[in-house]
Amino acid sequence: MLDWNNYRKELAGRIGEIAAISPETVKGYQALTGSAKKGGRLDAKTIELISLAVAVTLRCDGCIAVHTAEATKLGASKEEIGGALSVAIALNAGATMVYSARVMDAYAASNNPAQVA
Repeated sequence: MLDWNNYRKELAGRIGEIAAISPETVKGYQALTGSAKKGGRLDAKTIELISLAVAVTLRCDGCIAVHTAEATKLGASKEEIGGALSVAIALNAGATMVYSARVMDAYAASNNPAQVA
């Protein structure tokens, strides 16, 4: 398995390199991520749990490393993290079902060229 603590440190270094090359890009990213936290509608732990579910959906190892550490700092339990991951798993399964329906639609159209989508 991945050494998540070391990976998080290495990632921060690489993002620092990007910031040196393109500071406005990183500032824009920081403004965007900061705006979600400043809205006041969700507490910080909930934001991190949602972030973990999205990270899994996007398959972003960097996001997983950063948001797992932050969720843990904010007191998220293993069970709460598992709950967030359950939502991600279910949503991804649902998305697969929806896109499977699109395949069936494409199949129907390929067998009936006169069909209008």
